[in-house]
Amino acid sequence: MTSRGTKYWNSGAIPLIAPEILGDIIAEVADLGIVISDAGNVLSVLVNPGNEAFQKLEHWENKDIRSALTIESVPKFESRLSDFLDNKAKIRPVELNHSDEAGRWEFPVRYSFHRIGPDGAILMLGRDLRPIAEMQQQLVKAQLALERDYETQREYDTRFRVLMDSTSEAVVFVSVQSGAVTEANSVAAKMLDRPRESLIGTQFSSCFEGGKRSSLIDNLATQAISDSGGAVKSALRGHKHAVEIIPTLFRAAGERILLCRIASTDGTAAQADDLGRNVRDLYLNGPEAIVFSTESGEILSANDAFLDLIDMAHDINMRGRGLSDYLQRGSIDLKVMTENAARAGRMRLYATKIAAEYGSPRAVDVSVTQLQAGQEMIFAFVMRESSRADASKSSVNPTDDESMRSVIELVGSATLKDIVAETTDVVEKMCIETAVNLTMNNRVAAAEMLGLSRQSLYVKLRKFNILSRDGSDDG
Repeated sequence: MTSRGTKYWNSGAIPLIAPEILGDIIAEVADLGIVISDAGNVLSVLVNPGNEAFQKLEHWENKDIRSALTIESVPKFESRLSDFLDNKAKIRPVELNHSDEAGRWEFPVRYSFHRIGPDGAILMLGRDLRPIAEMQQQLVKAQLALERDYETQREYDTRFRVLMDSTSEAVVFVSVQSGAVTEANSVAAKMLDRPRESLIGTQFSSCFEGGKRSSLIDNLATQAISDSGGAVKSALRGHKHAVEIIPTLFRAAGERILLCRIASTDGTAAQADDLGRNVRDLYLNGPEAIVFSTESGEILSANDAFLDLIDMAHDINMRGRGLSDYLQRGSIDLKVMTENAARAGRMRLYATKIAAEYGSPRAVDVSVTQLQAGQEMIFAFVMRESSRADASKSSVNPTDDESMRSVIELVGSATLKDIVAETTDVVEKMCIETAVNLTMNNRVAAAEMLGLSRQSLYVKLRKFNILSRDGSDDG
């Protein structure tokens, strides 16, 4: 209010301000004030005296402001100046980068445009963006540091998981405060007879006979800090099986944690672990190719010896494929082996060839065993590459000895042509009998195995009197 009782600023109008005072106001309000003509020539430069980051900028006067801008800022300045001169509504501030002619220094400024007189002069009020840019750089560095810490944490977590899964000891981590299991490996889950997922979060004392939670945890903590460092004996709940719990106490993130190693007192678990480890080592390092498959023949797993047999670089290439894809006679071989193994529990020997991914087929002897895997049946195939000497040998049924002797007796009493014809009949009869026996008298499968049509197989069965021997006829 004035001395006359009227408003000093009437209807929002600012009273006239002396030029020397206006310059000080502009210099205090903005970090940088530049008066330019409508062509972009610098008429005056006002620098906030409180901002020591700016250098002396009076040398910009009487020059084109474009000479003080970086290359990428010139188009932005021209576009925003053109919009301002065209009196477009809502002209937004523009961020420009200043630099000297040698490019030795550079700083960003956010400008707004204002008309200050009828002569076309334009006032550019600028706010220094370097503090904001520095803060953004600090945030970026902090984000990168967090990501590096996260990757480091993931790496250590992966190492911890691998160590837990590969150790043969039953290991459980227990919170001293809550008494709950915070982490456990598969060996511990198997020993405690609980799924690992349900074991985590449950009370550790609930896995043992008798004793309250507090007494067991306190006993373990006391034993862990004692000089003797002995074990706490207890019995597994439901099994009455005696075990020893060897505790180690440590603190992590302000919480006390017990590392409990559980060992069987009678050595049963250790023997089982040794057996499992030995079988695994045999599977991984044994010379025989070992393949596990489903009833339909889909490969579940195969060792390196099988990969060497089929000349394959990695087992990932076998996922989703069937074992029949690598057998010489495909599904016929697979069906013969699985049906015989399912009927008797195992098949001791079956001669076939493995069709390698690259290269010629290899003769192998295969033994098949049917296994119960939970609710499903699977088959284990053990393959050994046959040598040339083994391949040349053939097991002759006792019923074929008479035929072989009759062939030998022909020497000297018959021509070579007749002997060869007789020998061919003997070999052909042996092959047909073997195929019929392997397929359990399945004539369609035997014909496919021998590469014959069904009608041709029946003709040869009649020829060698095999139909009447089996007590069956074609009809």
